[in-house]
Parts: sequence; C-alpha cells; structure tokens
Amino acid sequence: MSSRPTPRRTVLGAALAVTAAAPLASATSAFAAASGGGPGRSPAPVDYRAWATYPQWSSGKGAGTRVVGETRPGLVIHRPIGTFRYTDPHTDSTATWEYATWLSPVHTLPAPASEVVVSWNARTPAGTWLQTELRGSYTDGTRTPWYVMGRWTSGDGPGDIRRTSVDGQGDKKSSVSTDTLAVDDRASGLRIASYELRLTLFRKPGTDRTPQVWRLGAMASDVPDRFTVPASRPGEGAGHKLRVPRYSQEIHKGQYPEYDNGGEAWCSPTSSQMVVEFWGRRPTAEDLRWVDPSYADPQVCHAARHTYDYQYQGCGNWPFNAAYAATYADLQGVVTRLRSLGDAEKLIRAGIPVITSQSFLASELDGAGYGTAGHLMCVVGFTADGDVVANDPASPSDAAVERVYRRRQFENIWLRTKRHNAQGQVKSGSGGVCYLYFPVRPTARQVRALASVGVR
Repeated sequence: MSSRPTPRRTVLGAALAVTAAAPLASATSAFAAASGGGPGRSPAPVDYRAWATYPQWSSGKGAGTRVVGETRPGLVIHRPIGTFRYTDPHTDSTATWEYATWLSPVHTLPAPASEVVVSWNARTPAGTWLQTELRGSYTDGTRTPWYVMGRWTSGDGPGDIRRTSVDGQGDKKSSVSTDTLAVDDRASGLRIASYELRLTLFRKPGTDRTPQVWRLGAMASDVPDRFTVPASRPGEGAGHKLRVPRYSQEIHKGQYPEYDNGGEAWCSPTSSQMVVEFWGRRPTAEDLRWVDPSYADPQVCHAARHTYDYQYQGCGNWPFNAAYAATYADLQGVVTRLRSLGDAEKLIRAGIPVITSQSFLASELDGAGYGTAGHLMCVVGFTADGDVVANDPASPSDAAVERVYRRRQFENIWLRTKRHNAQGQVKSGSGGVCYLYFPVRPTARQVRALASVGVR
C-alpha cells in the first residue's frame, strides 16, 4: 500500500467558504460526455454498469450467498463460508463476523477509464454490514489490487461497525481517494480497461440476519481535463419545475458537530433528504427520536448522521448518499455523470430531480453569494429561457432555498474538471457528477429518460 493519496476531488469537502465580498444500471450503458475540447476531439466516455435483476445477480459467482425476491431481487447470506475478525478503527472494538461473498463477471469497458466510482443499494439490519471492492485491469495488461470501495451499514447502533471509506490504498499506478478510484498519472496514457466487483456480506455469528443488496454498480469515466465546456441550448425541460421540498443546511449550523461540524457542511445529505421526500419517503417518528425536538427539519439531522463517513469525517461521500436514499422503501440511488444540462432537462421533464456536485468562486455563479471548494445542490427545474432552478441548501432559510442560476454559468461550474481558486491555483471540479434517486418501478417516461443518460 502507498501512503494516503492526496484527494483528487476537493468537491468532497462540501464545507462552504461563504463570503459575499471576496471571490472566492442494471445493464451496460455508455454515452458520450461533452469533452470541452476543440473540433475533432472525440467525446469522453462514461459507462454506468449495474447488477440489479435476477439474471444479472445470477450471472455472478456466489459463495454462501443467494438471490431472493421477485419484484425487487436482491442478494442475501444463505450459508456463511467463514469468519472474519474485524477491528473497527473508529470504535477500537474487535468482533468476529460470519461472511459470504459474491463476485461479478468481468466488465470490459467500451472505452478505457481514468476514474471509477462504485455505488450500491442495500439495507443492513442491526448486526450486519457489507463491504464493496473493485479490481481493475489496466491497459498495459496488469491488474490493480482489490480495492475496498466502502464498508457500509444502514445504522450505527451498539455493536454495529461505523460506515467508512478506507485510506492508503494504491499501487503506484492508481489510488483510492475516499470513494473514487483514479489513475494517478493521466498524462501517462494508462487507463483502466475492465473491472470486476466483489461484495462481502457480514453478520454476527449464530444469527440468521442478513444484509440485502438490491443494486451494485459502477460508473467509469475518462472526462478530459477542461476549464470550460461547450454551452448547451435549452431543450424539452425549459419552463418545467418539480415541487421538491426545500431545506436549508444553514439553519442547522452548530447542530451535532460530531457529524461533519454541523449543518454548515451538510449540503449533500440536505440535498439527498429533499429528493427522498420528493418521492414521498421520510424517516419515521421513531427514527427521529434521537434529534433534539427544538430543532427544525430533524430529518436533515437524520440524513447527516446516516451518510456520515467516519474515515473521511464528512457527509459528502457520494455512494454513501445514494445508499442512504435507497434505504427508503422502493427507492433506488445511483452515482453517475451527465453530459450537459440537456441531459438534466430530460430527467426533470420525466419527473426526476438531479443532485449535482460543483465548485466555484463567488464571481462564477451570479446570485449565489458565496464561493466553495465543493457543494451539492438539487436541480429541480428550468425557466422558460432555460436557466437553472435549483434548491440550494446553502441558503439562510428554507424559504430562500429555491434559486435561479444562469444556465451558462451553472453548466460550466458543474461539468468542468479544472478550475482556479481565489489564489490562482489549479484545482479539480466534479466533471458532471450527480446523484439520481428514482423509484424501483419508474414510469415508462422515466425509464426512457434514465436510459438516455445511461442508467437502466
């Protein structure tokens, strides 16, 4: 293992540096992301592949696992194949766990990738947890080690592990930064040509409890470095807006600082909670009993607690947010990249909000009033002129959350991969990363819209 790599994407930070004065799927799908290059440059490939149906789960190799369910097939422990002694680095407790595994078929990418993000949908009863791993093959014929892409559990009760990313993983060709596997030197031309995923399900010995995993997938991409991206024209989503609940992260400032220093850093779980409730799901009164009853919008505190990555010490882990959303009845969540606001318009028109990740100076997004090294917000619609209607959680109140941002500015800060900070240093951007949450049984129009952006 190498020493801990420098994070490749500062957008995980999600802690706003707010200042008004200073600038600051279940099937293979590949689609072209706008490259931002000049004429003649080929588009950048993005490939989202998931295992979610009965035949897809059955195509893998299970060792102690089995596929169950008809309307929503999932993987569970059938007969454990061994035990594993795990010392939780965040509680210093050591426990023995039974486990079973599942190995995906090797997925050869339509085009080699420089980054891969794994995401999953599951529920883990108390006393159970799961681990996702990825092993890739490079274009030079060698392979990566097995990289841990997450150790995850739905809850955090007594005896449960603490959900965590794993630092310090690398082989001098690639490394994992929180939730993203990336080639270390893109200029070398080395890329990831294929990968396989491994899922390990754990439970306390002697019980019949089991995690149930409904979707396991990965988004692989090779978005070229770019400071600007081509402008898109307003399309079918213009003049359409979804009625997504509005929640401010700022009203939670100082609350539960053990979860990423309180609400001022809760853009990701706040955005996730907005969309979870758009679909009619929300925590129960019992779920919220731990929250101080004097706090407004206690469900936002709940989302922060249940997306918190104890290693990263933040709530901005992309797959952890998607996994949180999918713990609600009949909801799915994926992490992927989109090509343009035109893609977002198709999803909005079909009734699917888009949670986007971006970083910018205050001068680069008129009306925001702040700059940030990384921030999540929810695109809920478009004006008749094609400007972006966003539920921006970095607002002083719930009533102020809905904002209108200029289309060209928003598209550029979201899709670019390179930017300059206030000191003129070159920093990274998300390259169009988004969370998509949608029902297990989407409408025909939603199925078409998701397929158009590579999610099936």
